[in-house]
Amino acid sequence: MPAPTLANSSAHAEERDDDNDSTFSGRASSFSTLSSEALNYEWKYGRSYHGYRAGRYWFPNDETEQHRLDLVHNAFLNALDGRLILAPINPHGVRILDVGTGTGIWAIHVADEHPGAEVRGSDLSPIQPDMVPPNVEFFVDDVEQEWLGQPYGFIHCRNLAGAIEDWPQLVGQIYDNLIPGGWIELQGFVNVAYSERGELPSDDPLVRLMAGLKEAGDFNRREMNPVPLFKDWVEAAGFMRVKEERVKIPIGLWPKNENLRTAGGFMAASYRLGIGGITAVPFRDNLGWSAAEVEVFNVEVRAAVYRTDARYYFEFISVIGQKPN
Repeated sequence: MPAPTLANSSAHAEERDDDNDSTFSGRASSFSTLSSEALNYEWKYGRSYHGYRAGRYWFPNDETEQHRLDLVHNAFLNALDGRLILAPINPHGVRILDVGTGTGIWAIHVADEHPGAEVRGSDLSPIQPDMVPPNVEFFVDDVEQEWLGQPYGFIHCRNLAGAIEDWPQLVGQIYDNLIPGGWIELQGFVNVAYSERGELPSDDPLVRLMAGLKEAGDFNRREMNPVPLFKDWVEAAGFMRVKEERVKIPIGLWPKNENLRTAGGFMAASYRLGIGGITAVPFRDNLGWSAAEVEVFNVEVRAAVYRTDARYYFEFISVIGQKPN
């Protein structure tokens, strides 16, 4: 298999010779320019998808999806009162990895705020920007392959529901690739729609969306709701000082709290913009819906997320743990 390849501007620089710079898969240690496989995107239903290890991730990688991911990041940031890192670390001098970095927005923000940190982000798609802080770099690789290389002081993993086949194995690999005393941080939504007004009916659009994604995930052997098990997996891997934090993230403009209202606005906008990419492959390929059925459903979801009377929210869970010294 090819070596991990840099995805930002340094991908076009000379190859590196440092044997310890390779991160995953036990492959050749030097970085090469981006392979044709990584850059040769697949096209389906009018959207582009990652080409490297095609099919492992359901959702698109085009500009519309990138915008959706950034909207969701900003929702998190507001709901968490601006906290990028929940683990009790001083990032200065720490080697940090963001697994499944997407657009790289989290890694870039961390690098901006902590210029003394060394931040890296991995993803299946080289969609990260070229203009980034000097202390951040991105590379293309599959986190479910064997890891090899220098250990990290902090490994962050957010919103990878449906992307991972074996979560306990991934958590174990994170443990093995942290320095003694290093920290793990797993984050994500519980993929269940809630309402401040009580239990939602089974025909509610968001309830149907979450149920459809779970059914598609079961069909494809991808866990669409791994987040409630994060704490158990982190403890089972051997981490200590394990802590779980739960935060409500609203959908829509119903909250009175300014930060939560802003977060809810970002979440609603992410669904209005991105629901087509969320449903395309899972609902059409795995559930057998027609294009017309999916589009009608997408319209229902777009309308629902702006209903202030529904008072929708998701539960967002963060789990941190420290590798023993």
